[in-house]
Amino acid sequence: QVQLQESGGGSVEAGGSLRLSCTISRHTWHDYCMGWFRQLPGKEREEVAVIYTSGSKFYGKSVEGRFTISQNNAKNTVYLQMNSLKPEDSGMYFCAADSEGPAPSAFMGGGGDWAGGFSYWGQGTQVTVSS
Repeated sequence: QVQLQESGGGSVEAGGSLRLSCTISRHTWHDYCMGWFRQLPGKEREEVAVIYTSGSKFYGKSVEGRFTISQNNAKNTVYLQMNSLKPEDSGMYFCAADSEGPAPSAFMGGGGDWAGGFSYWGQGTQVTVSS
């Protein structure tokens, strides 16, 4: 069973930075896709960023330009560097993984189903940004 372990959440003041990490284990994939999603208070789950082992990256509109997703394939780890954090970024952040990831059409225009492309999810890590 594929397992995901997130780390790096915490509390920070507005304008600050945090880096989340997610390590995937017990998989047999050669290529795969990993992503970050978040659940903000009172809102539906929202896509944050997705990265493929090929290097292709996609970002949610609310974080583009502030957050950066990266990966270390040798360590089976994906990172989310979050800069210029705002109080509205506060919430639970989840890591997800899949051998294929979202269909390309999910990234065209708005409203695509990014989350539906992932089979495995982590438990989440809390991010709190104070004003």
